[in-house]
Amino acid sequence: MLLISVIIPVYNSENTIRETIESVLNQSFTDFELIVINDGSQDSTLEIISRIQDHRLKVFSYPNAGVSASRNRGIAQASGDFIAFLDSDDLWTSDKLESQLQVLQANPNAGVAYSWTDYIDRSGKFVCPGNYVTANGNVYEQLLLQNFLENGSTPLIRREALIKVGNFDESLFGPEDWDMYLRLAANYHFVTVPKVQVLYRISANSISSNVFRQASECLKVIERAFNQAPTSLQHMKKVSISNIYQYLVFKTLESYPNRKQGLAAAKCLWLAVSNDPSLLKKRSGLILIVFIKIVAIILIPQSPNFLLKIKSHCFKQ
Repeated sequence: MLLISVIIPVYNSENTIRETIESVLNQSFTDFELIVINDGSQDSTLEIISRIQDHRLKVFSYPNAGVSASRNRGIAQASGDFIAFLDSDDLWTSDKLESQLQVLQANPNAGVAYSWTDYIDRSGKFVCPGNYVTANGNVYEQLLLQNFLENGSTPLIRREALIKVGNFDESLFGPEDWDMYLRLAANYHFVTVPKVQVLYRISANSISSNVFRQASECLKVIERAFNQAPTSLQHMKKVSISNIYQYLVFKTLESYPNRKQGLAAAKCLWLAVSNDPSLLKKRSGLILIVFIKIVAIILIPQSPNFLLKIKSHCFKQ
């Protein structure tokens, strides 16, 4: 049996898939299989993949069903003792698998190893650092407040842990990673590789036009998690909800938003503060800056360039 199965769901990723696959094939650890799940791509993605010759690469094609279904299909095909997921436009540093496998083998109680993330643009240029959170052992309480793993490309997971907690929830659109991590954290310890090993690609197209759909999906995860959480942690629920709306404020303000997005950001800011009024004291300066930008966006069609440009991915929770 192979030691690691790497699963890449791909849909219309002709511009990035080759570089993504190469970041796996160039790993210092080599005892893995690379499973690419083609989720009904309509561009030249499959043609590009077919030019890559490596015996570890396996490609399976299915009708389009979304990222969660594709990951689940990959799990069904996987034979490794450990499983890693990588989005089709993200990259790994060459030591990612080796470092994470070492810490999991050194910590038999841990079911998940994760690394830090930096953010890059479509051309691969550095945009900003991730949150660089180090959390080891029982991380369930911390994960209830925010998804500090940040994305779906970072963890290496024991196969037995995935089997125990079940597949990705295909009914969720957006926070399916967080939902999976919460289920894993309720049963297993996590361990950190405290270095950047994931390069997460962002673009203007990643900005959702419907932040309240994102909020609704995240609230489903929060409700489910707190319905199962012990009584001693119930006081954290409103803070968790506030953190979601804080993130969506900054998500909405990325790039050069219009008046509609400004109004959405204003509503998210209100919901963030109403769920956690302590923000007015803890982050008064930041709240003021964000409020000024929101007002400018609403009142001025093209916001002045001197206004602070805030990236949600650079926002430290």
